[in-house]
Amino acid sequence: MEKEQPKGTQAKIQAFEARKDALLKMGGEKMITKQHELGKMTARERLDLFYDKGTFQEVQLFVKHRSQLFGLDKKEINADGVITGFGKVNGRTVFAAAQDFTSSGGSLGEMHARKIWKIMDMALDARKPFVSLNDSGGARIQEGVPALDGYGGIFYRNTIGSGYIPQITAIMGPTAGGAVYSPALTDWVFMVKKSSYMYITGPDVIKAVIGEEVTHDELGGAVAHASKSGVCHFATENDEDCINKVKTLLSYLPDSCHGPMPVANCADSPDRECPELDGIIPDKATRGYDMKKVVMAVADGGEIFEPHELWAKNMLVAFIRIMGRTVGVIANNPKFGAGVLDVNASDKASRFIRFCDAFNIPLLTFADVPGYMPGTNQEWSGIISHGAKLLHAYSEATVPKLTVVTRKDYGGAYIGMCSKYLGADYVMAWPSAEIAVMGAEGACNIVYRREISSAPDPAARRAELVASYEDQFNNPYFAASMGIIEEIIVPRDTRKRVAVLLDALKDKSEVRLPKKHNNIPL
Repeated sequence: MEKEQPKGTQAKIQAFEARKDALLKMGGEKMITKQHELGKMTARERLDLFYDKGTFQEVQLFVKHRSQLFGLDKKEINADGVITGFGKVNGRTVFAAAQDFTSSGGSLGEMHARKIWKIMDMALDARKPFVSLNDSGGARIQEGVPALDGYGGIFYRNTIGSGYIPQITAIMGPTAGGAVYSPALTDWVFMVKKSSYMYITGPDVIKAVIGEEVTHDELGGAVAHASKSGVCHFATENDEDCINKVKTLLSYLPDSCHGPMPVANCADSPDRECPELDGIIPDKATRGYDMKKVVMAVADGGEIFEPHELWAKNMLVAFIRIMGRTVGVIANNPKFGAGVLDVNASDKASRFIRFCDAFNIPLLTFADVPGYMPGTNQEWSGIISHGAKLLHAYSEATVPKLTVVTRKDYGGAYIGMCSKYLGADYVMAWPSAEIAVMGAEGACNIVYRREISSAPDPAARRAELVASYEDQFNNPYFAASMGIIEEIIVPRDTRKRVAVLLDALKDKSEVRLPKKHNNIPL
């Protein structure tokens, strides 16, 4: 028998408020306590931290599941396990969906998904960022196929919104099976150490099928995905750290591909010199150095925001600001593997370049690369096609593109790191730059092979030829004489030159051939 409805306006208002208060409690005190014991916030607590105080507007609080199967007709799931809405983040409108593990494990059913569809559609129509806070046991098995179709609708909207609005996912609990594909379709993935994980098949299935034993954290934890798979861009310490870093990322991004770039207050002078850069290149060519120090020296206030810090460390990508405006940095890092290009480094840089280009963020490239990583592992892993992604991404990009060659810039890798004829608008080089087909020793072994082998003293003759090659090519002057680089600058002037050029190119417009879309080598 249905409850008798209250009569009279005041009674109806009171009944509404009571019903609303019950829904706001989600899974109730017992489940909330359990969530806290696991070191996790509830969905509402996360949203309270995410949004500016008092700005969050909830959407479709009263949505209920409509399944009659497996006893669900007798089960109430408050807000159907997900909170959706919008509000201000540092004064800017952002749309969000937050799954609540306290309410039926945040499981995704038909209406749960439809709530997410609705808020994603609103974000797309409003041309505002969309953030998903995931904490879910997965598809609601009792609902069957409608739950699976719910994921399909989310994946579709992720894809439609790609390159149109920024999409960010924070994994703040379990995410498994089909649920992992929505995060992978978004632009940026954050995870929380020790309390979140992602995988297609869990440890129990893996053990049953192939006999391999692995823990949840080893298989799909934040550190695993941040350092091994590259699925996770940011591994954070706890819920609070995760949400604060999401807010930081948003501060670098426009609302949409059509929106203006946010401009931060900048007390740093565009004319600031960076004297520390004059001594950063080691005298010995085989020694490494930390390219991150170069990037920090050039950035406003030395601040950088670095995705994929733990993955493919031979390639550095980062957001910085120059005179308050966002710039995307791509840089070889000689501190790790000599800054060589390999499969993972190519993928890391390519995805970052394409994101920046989609959202009109200018690109600044620092090149110090000896070449591509040799070996059967790389060749059989597809370094040819993965390296081609980098060529495609740079060539496709129409935003301002500046390149600074700091030291080695050899062979095909020289081309791949945004060389002049790959589309760089302006190429600069430090006096320490070496732009050549390959290093002196390797080149001489090929070019002068017979001369060296037939010499009375092959070692001495080889040393002479290497020295001659270095004099001719291990410097930027030959490339400058050919117009391959526009300018040779002293390292301390790098920030000044970059600031001037970005300002000069800020209104760059480049029209490409009309077509449906490119076919990037995936």
